[in-house]
Amino acid sequence: MNSTPSRSHSEAGLKTANAEREYRVRRADLPLSCPTPNMALWNSHPRVYLPIEATGQASCPYCGAQYLLED
Repeated sequence: MNSTPSRSHSEAGLKTANAEREYRVRRADLPLSCPTPNMALWNSHPRVYLPIEATGQASCPYCGAQYLLED
């Protein structure tokens, strides 16, 4: 048994996945995936890449989160 305590995702600097219904992203964040790389994956759906470049908006087919491209 490992005696080292595990770090929570908040301690690791990760956001809770799918905690919001709308997210704003920038071109520097592309390619866009849901959940994003800075979200914890352990309690979320599989990562899916979303095409946002053409229309400036995308919706996740798993959780329904809306993504809006700001620039």
